[in-house]
Amino acid sequence: MKIAVRYYTRSGNTRKLAEAIAKAVGVEARTTAEPLEEDVDLLFLGSSVYAYGVDDEVKRFIKETKVKVGKVVNFSTAALVRSTYRQVAKLLQEKGIPFAEEEYYCRGSFGPMHKGRPNEKDLKEAAEFARKIAAK
Repeated sequence: MKIAVRYYTRSGNTRKLAEAIAKAVGVEARTTAEPLEEDVDLLFLGSSVYAYGVDDEVKRFIKETKVKVGKVVNFSTAALVRSTYRQVAKLLQEKGIPFAEEEYYCRGSFGPMHKGRPNEKDLKEAAEFARKIAAK
């Protein structure tokens, strides 16, 4: 199974999750600035919420994806909003890319809010989540 991990982050919170997920499934985490160059069976796509929305970089990545993607699994961090799932799912649906109902989400630190998140427990949970999804 061909697996890829792409993420966008400003604060580094989502990068931490991306690296834990990538290590768990045996691939390298790369930013959304690097387009997918070949078809993948499974894409773990990480984002975070900025001003209640998914960053334009993630929107661009999805819009410009030209290879076949079997399924996208969303993972995200946010300080206030629950997750990016609905927004990312809508973008993927418009593009005709299948997406999983499962997602991994945890709080991300922002200023004094949720200091230290994602923490070690969050990273272990993200890795276990990724292993379970990849094993399906």
